[in-house]
Amino acid sequence: MIQVLVVEDDPVAADAHRLYVGRVPGFTVAAVAHSRAEAVRALDRTPVDLLLLDLYLPDGHGLQLLRSLRAAGHSADVIAVTSARDLAVVREGVSLGVVQYVLKPFAFATLRDRLVRYAEFRAAAGEASGQDEVDRALGALRAPQPARLPKGLSGPTLEAVTRALRAAPDGVTAAAAGEELGISRITARRYLEHLVAVGRAVRSPQYGQIGRPELHYRWVTHGG
Repeated sequence: MIQVLVVEDDPVAADAHRLYVGRVPGFTVAAVAHSRAEAVRALDRTPVDLLLLDLYLPDGHGLQLLRSLRAAGHSADVIAVTSARDLAVVREGVSLGVVQYVLKPFAFATLRDRLVRYAEFRAAAGEASGQDEVDRALGALRAPQPARLPKGLSGPTLEAVTRALRAAPDGVTAAAAGEELGISRITARRYLEHLVAVGRAVRSPQYGQIGRPELHYRWVTHGG
């Protein structure tokens, strides 16, 4: 069983990540930490194989935590779960042992894919017969298939809706998002509801002067 430490400052996101990991055969959550200090204490108490690491923590950057862990002799692998898209950060993370990046927002299928591929890579043992076998072992880790979205949703449109929602600090309605992006209100609502389902947005009724209230969607900032 692969022991996992979930490091995520947002309690709701941390609980979701814990539940996701628990649904993947062969993995179990050994502990959950909400800060860099809590992660260090958890590792002192319980050896783990893998960190599911948020990069933006309330008491320091996740890579600072990782550097200190390496200096202390901790060798656990790391999957970074973050909204950070800076490729310089990605390169530094790889040098410190980050084996996968999962960008927020994501669905269970995305994390499951990364965990399964990590397990395949970890299970590879013995001496490689040649370059092809080495490439296959690394390929399981480095070349994941695109995560499957719910039927009828597309990656580019999800990215566009996500950008529009993140750019609106006061939130948007499906009608407003659809008008901005050139898609129908119904289509925009499907994508916004998906973001709610994966914990990256919240919705609340917006009451006007007349008629039924319209749902208002707002991006949830988890810090990572």
